[in-house]
Amino acid sequence: MRKKVVSGMDAAALIKDGDILTTSGFVGIGVPDALLAAVEQRFLETGHPRDLSLVFAAGQGDGGERGLNRLGHEGLLKRVVGGHWGLIPKVAALAVEGKIEGWNLPQGCISQLFRDSAAGKPGMMTKVGLETFVDPRKGGGAINEISTDPQVELMTLGGEEYLFYPAPKLTVALLRGTTADEFGNITMEREALVIDNLAQAMAVKNSGGVVIVQVERLARGRSLPAREVQIPGILVDAVVVAPPELHMQTYRTRFSHAFTNRIRPPAGEIPEMPLDARKIIARRCAFELPVNGVINLGIGMPEGVASVAAEEGLLDHVTLTAEPGVIGGQPASGLDFGAAVDVDAVIPQNAQFDFYDGGGLDMACLGLAQADATGNVNVSRFGPRLAGAGGFINISQNAKSLVFAGTFTAQGLDIAIEGGQLDIRAEGTSQKFLKAVEQVTFSGSRAARLGRSVLYVTERCVFRLCPTGLQLIESAPGVDIERDIVGQMGFRPIIEDIRGMDLRIFRPEPMDLKRELLHLDLPERIALDAATGRLFINFEKLRIRSPEEVKQVQKQVEAVCSPLPDKVDVIVNYDGFQLEDEAAKDYANMVAELEARFYRAVTRYSGSAFIRLKLGETFAGAATHIFESREAAQAFLDRPGG
Repeated sequence: MRKKVVSGMDAAALIKDGDILTTSGFVGIGVPDALLAAVEQRFLETGHPRDLSLVFAAGQGDGGERGLNRLGHEGLLKRVVGGHWGLIPKVAALAVEGKIEGWNLPQGCISQLFRDSAAGKPGMMTKVGLETFVDPRKGGGAINEISTDPQVELMTLGGEEYLFYPAPKLTVALLRGTTADEFGNITMEREALVIDNLAQAMAVKNSGGVVIVQVERLARGRSLPAREVQIPGILVDAVVVAPPELHMQTYRTRFSHAFTNRIRPPAGEIPEMPLDARKIIARRCAFELPVNGVINLGIGMPEGVASVAAEEGLLDHVTLTAEPGVIGGQPASGLDFGAAVDVDAVIPQNAQFDFYDGGGLDMACLGLAQADATGNVNVSRFGPRLAGAGGFINISQNAKSLVFAGTFTAQGLDIAIEGGQLDIRAEGTSQKFLKAVEQVTFSGSRAARLGRSVLYVTERCVFRLCPTGLQLIESAPGVDIERDIVGQMGFRPIIEDIRGMDLRIFRPEPMDLKRELLHLDLPERIALDAATGRLFINFEKLRIRSPEEVKQVQKQVEAVCSPLPDKVDVIVNYDGFQLEDEAAKDYANMVAELEARFYRAVTRYSGSAFIRLKLGETFAGAATHIFESREAAQAFLDRPGG
C-alpha cells in the first residue's frame, strides 16, 4: 500500500515550476484552503513554485485573503484563465496591471472543459459567448494587452457561427473532500457541493499529472461506502488532512447539517428580508416566476428572490437552482452562496451547465450592473475593477426568459418606503443605465434579434427589451418619470404605455402572490351577476403566460356557464392584463370557442391603449368591441337592441 497521506508542505513540494494548476471551489465552498496556504508559504519562503498557470471555473475567494487570493503574488503565477474574478482581487490586480497573462471565459465552458480534457477531446464547440466580450471579434476574453494567446476561436458549421474553446492540458489539481481512506478514496458527505472534483481529477490524472486532495478526516482502507466515494483512489496521489480553520463548509458558516442536505431544516431557517430596495426588486422579480418551472438565481441582488418565494409559499411550486449543481430547495446568500437547504439534488457543476446550455431553464434572474439603450448588460468589467462573468453568459444566453435585477443607481442610493410610496432620499452617484456599457457580458441586440423575453427590474421601474431597444413599462408609486428615471439615465428609453408597479410590492405584509401565480383566484374573477344575468370577467392585472394557463381560464368559464340554460352577455375587464406571445394563439382560439358556446354579446375594456391594440391584434377577424372604460362597455350592452 502506497502511503498517500502527507503534510501540506510536502504536498506543495509536489508542484513544479511552470505547472498548469486547477483548483476546486465555488465562492467559499469546497476550496482547498490548506493546500493553497501551503503553496503560498512555500513560495514566500523559497520562491517556488513559480510561473504557474491557473485554470479555475467558479470564483474561489472571500474578496480578501482566502481562497485563490493566497496565490496572488508576483512571480508565483504567470497566466490565469478563470470564470469569476470578483472574489479574488489579489489575482485580478495582477491581471489588470499586466503582471500576468489573464483571460475571463464563461464559467460553464471552463467547467465543461475539465470533462473534455479528461476524455482527451480537443475542446468544445458552443454558441455560448457569441457577440459578447468573449467572442474573438470583441477581445476573446483577454484581460490585458499581453494576453495574446487565443483561448477562443470563431468557427462556422452548417452555416451557423460557433465558438471553439480548446481544452487545457492540466498537470496539478488541488481538490477538496470530507473523508479519505488509506487508498485515497474520497467522500464529500460534509461538503455543500460536489462541483467538478471528479472531472478535474480525471483530467489531471490522464495528463500524467498530480492530484492532491484536502480532507478533514481519515478512515481505514476500503471502509467507505462505495456509493459515497466522489473521487476514486486511483485518481489521487496525495491526501492532506486540513486543520478546521482551513476547512470551513463555507466562508460564512463553519458547518451546517442543513447544507449537507442530509437533514431538512425547520421552516424559516433562512430569515425573511426587510422591506428595502433589495426586497422591492426581489418581489417584482418574483411576479415573473413560472409555476412548475425551473429557475436559476444569480449571485447578489437575485438571491433575494429565493427569500421572497419562501415567504410567499411558492417553493413547492417552482424549482430554484444554482449553477454549481443545486436543484430545488432554497439557495443561501452572501458568502454561503452556492449552498442551499431542503434541496432535491446536488449534481456536478459541469452537468448543471449541460442542462442550462441545452435550454433547461424556464427563467433566470441575474444581476444588473450596467445596461444601455440596446439592452446590453455588463457585469464583468468596470474600468480597473475586474469582476468576471462567472456563469452569467451561459445562463443569460440560454434561459427561456430572463430578468435582470439591480438598483437603478449605485453608490449612495438611499430609499425609504412610506405609506406604500417609494421615497428617494438620496440618489446614487453612479448611473447604471448608460449610453454604452463598458463591456458586453450580455448582448441585447442578439437577444432582441432572437425574440428573447427580457426584463430589467429596479426598485423604481421596469424596462422590457424590444427590437428597437429598452422600453419603460412600469414605474413605482411616488416616482417622477422625468426626474427620477429619465433624468438619471444616459439615454432616453422608449416610452409608450407605462403602468404602475403592483402596489403590494411596497407594503410590509406578504403579497399573497401564490394565489395569483397559481390562478387560485379565478373563481373570484369569473362570476355571474344573478340580477342582470350578465357574466363579469375581471382580468385586471392577470397574466397569461402559457397554454396551460389558458386552459385554466377556459375550465373556470365552462364551470360557470355550462349549467346556464341560455347564452349570456359578457363584460371583460382587461386593465393591466398581460398576454405573452407564446400563449396568444391558444388564448384567441379559447375565446372564440367560448363565444360560440356560451356568449351572446361580448364587450371588453381597458384604460391602456397598448392593451386595446394588442387585444385587437389577438382577436383580429372577429367582431370585437374594446372600450376605454367599464361604463362605455356596459353602455354598449345597454343600448336599444343591444
